[in-house]
Amino acid sequence: MRSLDIGMVRTFDALMRERSVSRAAARLFLSQSAVSASLARLRKIFNDPLFIRTGHGVSPTAKAQRLAPKIETVLLEFSSLFDEEQDFSPGQSSRIFRVAGSDYPSSWVLPALGRVLAACGSAIRIVWEPVGSLHLQESLSRGELDLALIARIKPPVDLQHVVLYEDQYVYALRRDHPGAAEQVSLDSFCEIPQIFLGYGTSTLDDRIDDILAATGRKRKAQMVVSSFAQIIHQLEHSDYAAVLGQRVAQMQADKLVTQALPFALPSYSSFLCWDKKAEHDPGVEWLKHQILQIAQHKAHVLGASGQSGP
Repeated sequence: MRSLDIGMVRTFDALMRERSVSRAAARLFLSQSAVSASLARLRKIFNDPLFIRTGHGVSPTAKAQRLAPKIETVLLEFSSLFDEEQDFSPGQSSRIFRVAGSDYPSSWVLPALGRVLAACGSAIRIVWEPVGSLHLQESLSRGELDLALIARIKPPVDLQHVVLYEDQYVYALRRDHPGAAEQVSLDSFCEIPQIFLGYGTSTLDDRIDDILAATGRKRKAQMVVSSFAQIIHQLEHSDYAAVLGQRVAQMQADKLVTQALPFALPSYSSFLCWDKKAEHDPGVEWLKHQILQIAQHKAHVLGASGQSGP
């Protein structure tokens, strides 16, 4: 027991989750040599290789598989004990927070949050991860994520959440697009090729496709990308169109024309989400408060400029 420290336990947990020394090192903000050294000590303590190198990273041994749930429990209990015994001080913390969200909220959350951290001289590290194919409820429950910022027409039923802002969807294309001068119709909506954000993983896309199918129509899903920045770039340099949140489109008002959709679509909300267990975590509570304040400030700025906001 005297040979085992919390850093080694966190290394084990990171290797178990990432199945890669390099990715575990990135997750822990350590060098690969530091992770390898910690793994060597773990192997000696448990008298087992624990993780075997493969062509794509490392694979846990049977003993590591048996240890994994116990290690996870130890880390959760230690974190709970630590949080209960100490108030959270961002200026004295070197904690790593993991937040999931698209590149749109990151464009206004991270700069403001960075200023807060700089002002108090904090060593806190923020890891912003794309939502992508993440199972948010599981990732938040397991502590792999601390918070998530997601856009939904309906509130998530399996997560604690608060609304950051409400918005509506619009039809967007570049200013000199051949179809920009005419109001979009159901026919032109289906004729002009569209670019999507993660098509096939969005309930928004499913809803739009169902609406069109009811009229005997189908739109052209021409290109699928993983970020709003990619959508904007393609819109600017092609004859594609896209369905975007009005806030996202307004950030590119000098490049894009927006129109009302040719069918009724509910508004959506941006939700800040977390797991119920995190409500007892002073660090997560602090970060939630910061993001809420940043969102409120942005709403005030947008309201003052006459743009849409909460």
